[in-house]
Parts: sequence; C-alpha cells; structure tokens
Amino acid sequence: MMRHILAPLLILLLVACSPRGEFVLVDQMPPEKAAAAAASGVREVVFVGTSRKKDQGASGFGYGRSEAATFLRIDVRVPPERAVGEVKWPTNARRANPDTEFLTYGETVYDRPEEFRKALRGAMDIRKQRDVVVYVHGFNNTMAESVYRVAQMHTDLKVPGVAVHYSWPSRGSPLGYVYDRDSALFARDGLEDLLNQVAMAGANRIIIVAHSMGAALTMESLRQVYLSKDHQVNRHLGGVVLLSPDLDVDLFRAQAHAIGKLPEPFIIFGNTRDTVLNISSKLSGAPDRLGNLKNLTPISDLDVTYLDTAAYSVDGGHFNLGNSPALIQLLGGIANIDAAFRAEAAARVGLLPGVVLTVRNATGIILAPVEGLATQN
Repeated sequence: MMRHILAPLLILLLVACSPRGEFVLVDQMPPEKAAAAAASGVREVVFVGTSRKKDQGASGFGYGRSEAATFLRIDVRVPPERAVGEVKWPTNARRANPDTEFLTYGETVYDRPEEFRKALRGAMDIRKQRDVVVYVHGFNNTMAESVYRVAQMHTDLKVPGVAVHYSWPSRGSPLGYVYDRDSALFARDGLEDLLNQVAMAGANRIIIVAHSMGAALTMESLRQVYLSKDHQVNRHLGGVVLLSPDLDVDLFRAQAHAIGKLPEPFIIFGNTRDTVLNISSKLSGAPDRLGNLKNLTPISDLDVTYLDTAAYSVDGGHFNLGNSPALIQLLGGIANIDAAFRAEAAARVGLLPGVVLTVRNATGIILAPVEGLATQN
C-alpha cells in the first residue's frame, strides 16, 4: 500500500520545485514588448472576490486567510499563440513573451461591495446579457494561476456570460493539502457572500463551475445558502458544474440531501485515471472520491449528470475539461450540455461519441475520443 502512495508523492515533490504563476503587468515590460502586447491578444475581464489576505508579494494576495472579503477586477491578456487549454506565465517582466504568455493589463480594487456590484452590472450591460459564471479554483493554486485559468477557460469555452472568480486562500503548494482542506472550510462564508453580491448586481442566472477541492467548498456554501432559506441566491442559480471534485462521496450525499432539490443542470466531470484524486483517496482512507467514481451506485438517487473523461486524460488527468483541446472542442461550452444529455437517449448517443448509462436518477456518460479530435495539450 505504501509503495502505491509514495510514487505519486515523489511526482508531487518534483512539481513543488517548479516556478509558480505570478501576475506580470504589460506596462512593466520593456517598451517594445509592451507595445507588441498592446497590439495583440484577447482582453478577458475577470471579476474577483477573494478571502486571501493582502500581502506585499508579487501577486498582491498570498495564502493567508482574511475574514473580510476583497472585491476586484483583473484585466487579463490572453496571448495569441498558444494551444487551446494551454496557460503559460512569464518568470518576470523583462523575459516575458507577449506571443505565448499570459499577462495582466491591471487590476481595480473596490473599496466597497456596492462599487463591485455597480462595475459587474456595467459589464453585464456591455455584453447585453445577464448570465454570470462563477469559477471556484481547486487545490494548489496561487491567485495568479487561478485567475489565468479562469481567463483561459472563459475564452476557450467561448462562454457568453461575465466571468467572476472566487479565489480562496490555497497554500499554492502540492504539499499543502491539509492547509488547503482547512482553507476551503474557512472560505465557505466568503463564497456565499460573493454569490449574494452577484445576485444583487442583477444577474438573472448564476452558473457555478468549481474544480477539485473547490467543489467541496462550493457544496458547503450551497448547503449554507439553502439552509438559510435566503432565496436571494438560490432563485438565480442556473446550474452547477463540478470538475474533478475532490469530495468524499458520503459527504456529497449529505450535502445534496440538505440542499434538497439540486440546481439544474448539475453536472459532474469525473475521471477514473485522476492521479491527484487517487492519491487523495488513499490518504483519506476512502476508496473513492466523487471525481473518480468507478460506478454511479453511490449517487444513483441524485438528479445529476456524470461524465467520465478518462479517455481524454492529460498529464495527471485532474483538469481534463480545462486543458484537453479535444474535450473542449467536443463540448464547445457548458451552457447547453445538460439540455442535450437529457434529450432522447438515441439523440444523446448521436450527439456525443460515448455510452450513456442510466442508474435511476443519475445519468453517467463515458466519453470516448473520435477521429479528428486530438487529445494532446
């Protein structure tokens, strides 16, 4: 048993030595590079609520925990030359490559929640629609890495709604699992607060997309929302998507039952080959996490759609939707996925090259690559 745990942990130790993502401003670069950056790329606006403590580090927010939320807007520059799903960041402003690396134009910190809501409402007005997608990052993320990933997903998935991100105080280290797990619990109130701010800003539909440990945080916050009977948020929820959720199955069932009727659609992307979740399963002493279920029996009474993306595994398989070009191309976006899956079974099989398995309420779909869709990053 110990041998099976040690090998993946050695991989994590090597990853711990890799440089981490930090924000680099376009105007910090040499003039010729700054000019090139300003003339190309895609500007992706990300509104952020964070329970990270502000510090003097390069990103402005570290892994310390703050009871008072901070609300801000970060304008991200998505580079023109990159593979779909790819995120690269520069080591410093002088060496930055504007053709291939993510950069930031700047950030706006709002002194009061009312200012945040006004700016978010203005962004919805500019886009002429009222959908907001709230992204919640997972284990082992710096603030810059999670914001860059949100910009990448929002761009690559061509999501029409305004992008909002909840950045909770992850340690930003592959060896910080216990710290992150405690931080996720600490951050429940902060996410609930952000969801309320989004609802009060005038969003018609709020779609939550949560990854890894962020899925556990999301479920805890939704449980709070529903138990409080404050309908400000839940009447605007337009769907929940959990990506590789690092969440105990029994805990998920208890959370779902406390919520009662789950938001619709409720979609779970899992992967039986997920290296990180397989380690988590061993460390927790539980055979499965929600994100690496081998069968749907434990959640068969819940109204969810479960997609197994193992055939599209990239690297450790812990973020297949975000970094697999084939999966992104196949799905195209998240807004109408569940509506298609809940159509006639024959049409469903015709739409996606997979096998549909129905166990009472839960619907499981095993996705398989087809000719013309590459899985490389």
